[in-house]
Amino acid sequence: MLETQLFEQVADAVRSLTPAAGEPLHLRWHRRGIKAWFGDEKPTRAHYEAQIITRRHVDGLDGMAIEIGFHAEYKDPARNEQVLQQLLRDEGSWRRLLGHEAEAGVFLGAENWRRVSDVWLAPDLEDPELAFEVAARLVDYMQAIEPLLSPGELMN
Repeated sequence: MLETQLFEQVADAVRSLTPAAGEPLHLRWHRRGIKAWFGDEKPTRAHYEAQIITRRHVDGLDGMAIEIGFHAEYKDPARNEQVLQQLLRDEGSWRRLLGHEAEAGVFLGAENWRRVSDVWLAPDLEDPELAFEVAARLVDYMQAIEPLLSPGELMN
């Protein structure tokens, strides 16, 4: 499966798996990933993402990985840390849905950003189930994290 098709298929699956309630869901994808957010059409700095990353950011080895989860990518590193700390205060809530695979901390490859996400090492991009699996996990993150964000966190 070409990467372009992968994330387009992820977008289709996310749309079908996300309940229609509350703020509108927006999706933007490219050949290496997909970004999802709720609310205004302009992407928010606090959003959900699934993307292909270089594995060296994870364990120092060559190859690739898929990272799936929530990102806080504000220009102010203190604000990113504030969002992460807010989520860590409610860790018991999101951990029940996301399990121990979810890691909370510094963004992979960008020390000023924060994340709560999974990393899948060496995924098989030819697997016909991969798009659905990525989409389902991304929706898990939306369902677990979105209710915990204060309304101000969704604004740029």
